[in-house]
Amino acid sequence: MSRKVLVLGEVRDGSLRNVSFEAVAAAKTVAEGGEVVGVLVGEAVSALGLELIKYGADRVVVVEDEKLKQYTSDGYSQALLAAIEQEKPEGLVLGHTALGKDLSPRIAGKLGSGLVSDATAVEAAGGNIVFTRPIYSGKAFEKKIVTDGLIFASVRPNNIAPLEKDDSRTGEVSSLSVDIKDLRAIIKGVVRKASEGVDLSEAKVVISGGRGVKSAEGFEPLKELAQVLGGAVGASRGACDADYCDYSLQIGQTGKVVTPDLYIACGISGAIQHLAGMSNSKVIVAINKDPEANIFKVADYGIVGDLFEVVPMLTEEFKKLKVHS
Repeated sequence: MSRKVLVLGEVRDGSLRNVSFEAVAAAKTVAEGGEVVGVLVGEAVSALGLELIKYGADRVVVVEDEKLKQYTSDGYSQALLAAIEQEKPEGLVLGHTALGKDLSPRIAGKLGSGLVSDATAVEAAGGNIVFTRPIYSGKAFEKKIVTDGLIFASVRPNNIAPLEKDDSRTGEVSSLSVDIKDLRAIIKGVVRKASEGVDLSEAKVVISGGRGVKSAEGFEPLKELAQVLGGAVGASRGACDADYCDYSLQIGQTGKVVTPDLYIACGISGAIQHLAGMSNSKVIVAINKDPEANIFKVADYGIVGDLFEVVPMLTEEFKKLKVHS
């Protein structure tokens, strides 16, 4: 059964986040040969429409307004609901990001629709669209189907592979005029703490530190390794609580959930709350002085040793590999 499916493209700092392309790939599965329509919301974002098309969207609808320059749930929900009203889709997909977590339940409530949140896989089987999502902090998975109404889902970043970019693809990018009004809050600007390198939630490689790094300076070797591997630096809650780093780096049940190709845990004991945020990483490497540390139970590879000796050695070896590659 072919369907029309809308995909919300998420824009950050003038560029589309990678999860937008992953959502397009998920929407292609939901559409089952039907039309995938991208939706862009913001100020001066129409130029990004063609990028969504190159990654698989058939066409793109753009809602632009100066009131949409910064995300607000009021403004974005008005814009997205207007696009839904115009297009009347059978499906809707967006990223399970901070924006998506805030916006999707609001849209579902307005539409009186169900919502499959945080999907890690989507497939067509037996005439149904089957979503897989983690439960019990990632210790188990459930499969869900939508039996009636809109097929509405948010997808976890780094789990659904985007389609290969095709620069020859073309499609229509049209504008939709929406009167954005009755905003309860207007954001004049956003002040972000300075961060370097790759976005943690979308990084393919994550180097994470725990209490074992001992200090803020102890994160420096981890940052160097992350830079060499083109990855991001994360942390356990223990390291954040000890003021070794900012809470924006926290990975775990009360922090970010990451699923990189490679996760290197340095000086992290492996508390269940931390494992909930990273245990679905494709390859896990643990570095810890304690051979009985819980982190080794989920690790694919374990190194028993002092991280301040092991990490610099790894960094040097990776540098050599890069030179000869």
